[in-house]
Amino acid sequence: MTIRTLGADDATAYRALMLEAYGVYPQAFTSSVAERAAMPLSWWENRLTSPLDQLLGAFDGDDLAGIVGLAFEGREKARHKVTLFGMYVNAAHQQQGLGRKLVEAALGEARKQPRLKLIQLTVTAGNDAAFALYQRCGFIQFGLEPLAVRVGIEYFDKIHMWRELRDQ
Repeated sequence: MTIRTLGADDATAYRALMLEAYGVYPQAFTSSVAERAAMPLSWWENRLTSPLDQLLGAFDGDDLAGIVGLAFEGREKARHKVTLFGMYVNAAHQQQGLGRKLVEAALGEARKQPRLKLIQLTVTAGNDAAFALYQRCGFIQFGLEPLAVRVGIEYFDKIHMWRELRDQ
């Protein structure tokens, strides 16, 4: 398994994996399959080349098996923070420690930026496996956003978590 930063050439694989993620775990993502499937490939390419985003992919050979993103703050007063987003590992590669490897790779990339002091994320309340993974990686809960995501007629809360980027 290789983990590396994705580039514009990875847009087709990135799009396919994220559309799968939105479909399998609709409550975990703010975006829906319908709205993201409608986006042209150029939108996905731009996401992969944006200076405010860094996407890491885990590859099993040539196949993209997992993804995680870092969203950097562009606003001057918030540039010390980064948000981990879009975490997903496909079914064939779950329960093998790949999620933790992706989170650790994201933490490593964030630590390369000396201005960054903390990393934050949200996880859907009730997603105990993801919550436990983030706790094992040093994240702590600091809040709960009620009714954060609506899927059909159901609402899901989001747990807000953070951690310092210094080594622990």
